[in-house]
Amino acid sequence: MKAGSIAVWNIAPLFQGIGFASVVIVFFCNTYYILILTWGVYYLVKSFSAVLPWSHCNNTWNSPDCVEIFRQEDCTNGTTNSTFGNLTCNELSDKVSPITEFWENKVLRLSSGLDDVGSINWELLLCLIGCWLLVYFCVWKGVKSTGKIVYFTATFPYVVLFILLVRGAMLPGATEGIIYYLKPDWSKLGSAQVWIDAGTQIFFSYAIGLGALTALGSYNRFNNDCYKDAFILAIINSGTSFFAGFVVFSILGFMANEQGVDISKVAESGPGLAFIAYPRAVSLMPVAPLWSALFFFMLLLLGLDSQFVGVEGLITAILDLLPARYYFRFQREIAVAICCAVMFLVDLSMLTEGGMYVFQLFDYYSASGMTLLWQTFWQCVVVAWVYGADRFMDDIARMIGYRPFPWMKWCWSFITPFVCMAIFLFNLINYKPLMYNNSYTYPWWGEAIGWGFALSSMLCVPVTFLYKFTRAKGSLKERWQHLTEPVWGAHHLEYMATDPDVKSLTTLTPVSDNRVIIFESVM
Repeated sequence: MKAGSIAVWNIAPLFQGIGFASVVIVFFCNTYYILILTWGVYYLVKSFSAVLPWSHCNNTWNSPDCVEIFRQEDCTNGTTNSTFGNLTCNELSDKVSPITEFWENKVLRLSSGLDDVGSINWELLLCLIGCWLLVYFCVWKGVKSTGKIVYFTATFPYVVLFILLVRGAMLPGATEGIIYYLKPDWSKLGSAQVWIDAGTQIFFSYAIGLGALTALGSYNRFNNDCYKDAFILAIINSGTSFFAGFVVFSILGFMANEQGVDISKVAESGPGLAFIAYPRAVSLMPVAPLWSALFFFMLLLLGLDSQFVGVEGLITAILDLLPARYYFRFQREIAVAICCAVMFLVDLSMLTEGGMYVFQLFDYYSASGMTLLWQTFWQCVVVAWVYGADRFMDDIARMIGYRPFPWMKWCWSFITPFVCMAIFLFNLINYKPLMYNNSYTYPWWGEAIGWGFALSSMLCVPVTFLYKFTRAKGSLKERWQHLTEPVWGAHHLEYMATDPDVKSLTTLTPVSDNRVIIFESVM
């Protein structure tokens, strides 16, 4: 369709709400995701010191409960340990590591709850401004300039990952960590939560339902082999995640070995992995500042790639809505500046002492697995059943010169929507109220705000459907036929074949007089 996430649904205008939902989700995602880059920049700056500030308890933000390192074998329950004074192991288990206090007391300056906003952390504010300026000047000119930048930002992290893997593999305990990573626990397959987490992670990792891939694909040539690209994207994405697992668990194995505990005790998820577990492990290594700086520089580059794509998806969708007759010079640059400024203002709420609670609201509700599953379910239904799976297969054949494997059609029609709705219902049935650190329970009004985030995108589909359907004229059948009729662009007139039967299509070649020659053969 050569369009962003909204205009692309001109294949079935009645369901253009899917596009609006994508814009809402990617706006929320861009808004809170950049906080991860902000924290990464902050850690990166703090890494340029002779001694990492989170490696010891001699800082102003440390409390009396801070303990630099605690090895399980140093004491047994009920006995005292001269290293820590007259404290038992049970009492020592209540102590806090310096990295946890650095994260909560220095970086987040965590307050007592969502209702305790507090002041803005000005150091983080400077990091946030730097991140948004970097994103703006990388995206403002469009995909041509961004494409050149990501040659570095997308490839250099592999170099850093390899360096960290070699270093991690040389540490004591690394083998145990990698074995723990690769050894499956088959009993977990019986847990609904595992399937929910796996499904939502894949959807989020592949940026499915966000409209970002649609925006990037809109700049491709009409005959670009998008079918092959889809396989390459999936393989590289999951392959990178699998490779990065070796890097993480070799370090976690070393950390568990140093503390004399099981790896499950040191492994964390979410922000805790990047900003607590890994920095804590790095602080135990020789030349700690070097490995810390490498890790957070890699994290910054990976995050910037994701942020570029998200902002590009948002901008493309918005600019598609502006009529061509209203085009003016520097239109894109101004649009990018306005969007970045709006998202920056929303981000200020996450830089306060209660900002982490706001961040988790966005993360848990606005761009969560539930919203993405709902979004993808409707995408499959509209493409396979409203527009038509066979028709869509024919369109792809016209573009790439051959028909995709029939399995794809069965996925769009049955398998994917079934899996999406099943995981969505699992998620809904097993819904648990949001908590921070398994200790702080959000107030009812906090959860209400969260559900407002989720419903703001999920309701776009039915609301737009009802609005368009009720305002149309004619009988119900006439309205349906009119509103589900595709609205084609000018480029389709050039490339569309006149013969609707393309079942035996093998290749397409545009020629100089703007015609398309179709070579047919018996399959």
